Amino acid sequence: MARAIAGIQAQDARAGRLAFRSRSRSATAASVDRARTEERSIVRAWAMRGTIHLLNADDAAWMLPLFEPAAIAFSRRRLPQLGMDMPTVDRALATFGKALRAGEPVARSELAMRLASRGIELTVETRIHIFRLAVAERVACFGPDAGGEPCLIAPAAWFGQRPRIERAAALEELARRYFKAFGPATEADYAGWAGLPLRDIRPGLAAIGAELREYGEIGGRPAWTLGVGARRAKAGTLRFLPGWDTYTMGYRDRDFFATPELWKRVLVGGGVIKPIVLADGVAVGLWRLERKGRRLVVKLEPFAKLEAAMLDAIQAEVADLGRFEGAEAELAA
Repeated sequence: MARAIAGIQAQDARAGRLAFRSRSRSATAASVDRARTEERSIVRAWAMRGTIHLLNADDAAWMLPLFEPAAIAFSRRRLPQLGMDMPTVDRALATFGKALRAGEPVARSELAMRLASRGIELTVETRIHIFRLAVAERVACFGPDAGGEPCLIAPAAWFGQRPRIERAAALEELARRYFKAFGPATEADYAGWAGLPLRDIRPGLAAIGAELREYGEIGGRPAWTLGVGARRAKAGTLRFLPGWDTYTMGYRDRDFFATPELWKRVLVGGGVIKPIVLADGVAVGLWRLERKGRRLVVKLEPFAKLEAAMLDAIQAEVADLGRFEGAEAELAA
């Protein structure tokens, strides 16, 4: 699944797991965690747009080098602005490398404590950049969790050596994956999703030009699909999408699933994209999940009165949330 949709946005770990549920009736929260922390078939890393994604592990070998240079440049530029000079940054990374040398996972809090013992105090702002830099420079990668806290581990100990893949070939494959998953879409959609400059976007598009089929125009721009385009869900499909879902992040022009006025209710302050109820690809409301012990309570905020047929589909989604989480789920009155 992570391969088919070119990665799943996952800066919120629970939202990332729920993105699998909305696309599968067999996946469970436990199976997603197992794939990441035991089978190692999916990888958590900073990728498109500089945000954390869950990627197919084989894909990560060619995808991550496309995004690592920008992540490195940004964090090495930002850290001095936040008061951490380059010698201190390099000393922090060396401390991480030493702590992970044994090939065992180490919790992020433990790594922060090791830095503090060497006189390197992290702030809320510098913490994210130091950890992102450690991953982008391949000093570390995300490994298993310990007590609910993410751990870092040496990449060679977790995945072995990555094969070298030419950047041009990787850019070609990225374009192919995007239009297979998101088409019909425009060049602007693709560039916004990838977060790469047009000098990278256009060569990849040109390389797959023979595979693309013209769709017409979207928002006055030419749009394409890959071959016959993505397989469409049957009419009457309703899904609860988590916050920051890949579907909501895949396009520059989002008017097809929410009007600008409704989009203001989806995208709120601080870049937060709320979970949405999607009916036949169109947002019909918001939803949120409250956890009360072993019980899950789903609360809806419809944009308009829901059709009767949707209510049965909503109850089915609530039941499936319970199945996915292995808990009892109910719809709030």
